[in-house]
Amino acid sequence: MRQLISKKLFLYFFLFIFLVTINNKNLSELNFYRINDIKVFGLNEKENLKILNNLKFIQNNNIFFINKKKISELLNSNNLIERYSIIKKYPSTIELRVTETNYLALVNKEGKKFLFGSNGKLINTKYNKKDIPIIYGNFKNSEFLELKRILDFFKFDFGNISNFFYFPSGRWDIEMKSGILIKLPRERLNESIELSLDILKSEKSDNLKILDLRQNNLIIINE
Repeated sequence: MRQLISKKLFLYFFLFIFLVTINNKNLSELNFYRINDIKVFGLNEKENLKILNNLKFIQNNNIFFINKKKISELLNSNNLIERYSIIKKYPSTIELRVTETNYLALVNKEGKKFLFGSNGKLINTKYNKKDIPIIYGNFKNSEFLELKRILDFFKFDFGNISNFFYFPSGRWDIEMKSGILIKLPRERLNESIELSLDILKSEKSDNLKILDLRQNNLIIINE
């Protein structure tokens, strides 16, 4: 009986030593995969550093269990970013590769200047960019993105546009750098933009000042 008890005690002791050894090994491996390096690429040095400082909360976290949702929320709140990727480089590095949004236009709202990004967001700015058009009027961001999508579809030369004017009725005017003003209807945007391109490419555009497409089945050309 005593011999049996001794064998059981020996067995329990052996299992205890084995489990402690395994647990210590696992803990050591987990510590090995702690994040100690975070790298951000894609924006200028100042903006990359801002993102890096905001990501300090993942420093020393285990690389297997980082909160990607929280990181995504942080990056999505940055109006400069168009898209991004989160890359794990084992054993202890996180890389964030971001793509800066394209600046489509300059907007004046409530006395402040903003750049309108291709991500549909407004970026606060103190600078004028002379190579992009200016948008006037109280529009929704989604409305301008839809107009830009149609212009791109018909390969309308966006670089030759100087101004966009948005009206409370929900329609747009486009002023070209040549001085031609295109008055678009609220509806039939696809048809109207395609038609305006045909006219701009024709000889009729030589002395053209105003191209009014607001009326259905009626084109008004002022020279």
